[in-house]
Amino acid sequence: MKGVISMSVKELERIHVMDNLLEKRIKQKHAAKQLCISVRQVHRILKRYRKDGSLGLTHKNRGQESNRLMPKEKREQIVNLIKTNYSDFGPTLACEKLFERHGILSSKETVRKLMIAEGLWLPKKKKIEKIHLYRTRRPCVGELVQLDGSPHKWFEDRADPCTLIAFIDDATSRIMDGEFVDYEGTFTLFEGAEHYLKTHGKPLSLYVDKHSTFKINRQATIEEELKDLQPQSQFARAMDELRIELIFAHSPQAKGRVERLFETLQDRLVKELRLEGISIKKDGTKYFREIYIPKHNARFAVLPKDQANVHRVLLPSDDLSRIFTLQSERKISKALTVQYKNTRYQLLVNGGYRYTLINAKILIEEGKLENVTLRYKDKVIPYETIQSEILKVKPYQVVSAKEFQERRVNIPRIDHPWRTRFLPAV
Repeated sequence: MKGVISMSVKELERIHVMDNLLEKRIKQKHAAKQLCISVRQVHRILKRYRKDGSLGLTHKNRGQESNRLMPKEKREQIVNLIKTNYSDFGPTLACEKLFERHGILSSKETVRKLMIAEGLWLPKKKKIEKIHLYRTRRPCVGELVQLDGSPHKWFEDRADPCTLIAFIDDATSRIMDGEFVDYEGTFTLFEGAEHYLKTHGKPLSLYVDKHSTFKINRQATIEEELKDLQPQSQFARAMDELRIELIFAHSPQAKGRVERLFETLQDRLVKELRLEGISIKKDGTKYFREIYIPKHNARFAVLPKDQANVHRVLLPSDDLSRIFTLQSERKISKALTVQYKNTRYQLLVNGGYRYTLINAKILIEEGKLENVTLRYKDKVIPYETIQSEILKVKPYQVVSAKEFQERRVNIPRIDHPWRTRFLPAV
């Protein structure tokens, strides 16, 4: 027999055992123990070896198509659907949509190989990443909730880029709440936190980054150091009043669960919004809360170690309409006026109470609609606006040396011909 026979290491080892059987140096039960197969299988292999020699030890399906191979028509149908509707989808999401919308059941690995063969997907190379110590999950739901915002083109070219604010539970990786907003600011975070608190209650702690909205990154003033206080942002002050601990992450990897969540959402949620034809933030928030979050949690959430839910209910004293405002202190002048944001307010008080307010500090609360409330010892003080814009001395315009050299006027010399006719005669 001529030609090349391709054999595996396991099949090569069988040649020596079969030769020993043919020479009757060992019995079939000994060969079965050496090859880790049954005596019946040894008998069948020996029969093929006597008939075909070494070729009889090779697998009969080698070089042939698998019996489980997907039919060619079905492969072409999958490729055409992906090219038409899901050309920028990942293999996993494309596999899910093929089943949900077209009833085609296939494994994600099969879809991935088809997309690679057609040039629709590039296989990812493994990166050598820096090793970070694993932080174990909190055992209970509501014990630690990670909060972050992700600016992205969530509605692609159908609308302007916006920011998605999301809350994810550390114990279960469940998305607890989320909202599309214009930007990650104080009032947008107040609005998202208010909806979360009314829906789930108060968590024990929030895990956030060191964005200026969450943390004031400056040194404490002398007055704050004397009172042993650290500078607080408006959001941190509101969480302190609600008795919710605010924990600041020192790196993106520290809050990796919410970072990986946004990586998933920027792939899956963007395409879901496209398929639903949503291009408005309000409709996107409604779809995200009512439809996407339950579907996402059913697929990716895990069970907590402890089944207890440690969210706390809102108390009647937790006045969110007052807590979620911009609060700052001002000193009352002798004329009972207060200056705030280029606006001067006149306090309207009568009697001896007005003398108590002179040189006292008053709390100013500004709402989302720029409505201002003045409080002194938790009592609202009536006022009227007496000057909406306070005149300020404009600073001198500073000109750079380069610009000054360009604007400099060249003055002719005293003996320049242009000036000689103006000189007195000698």
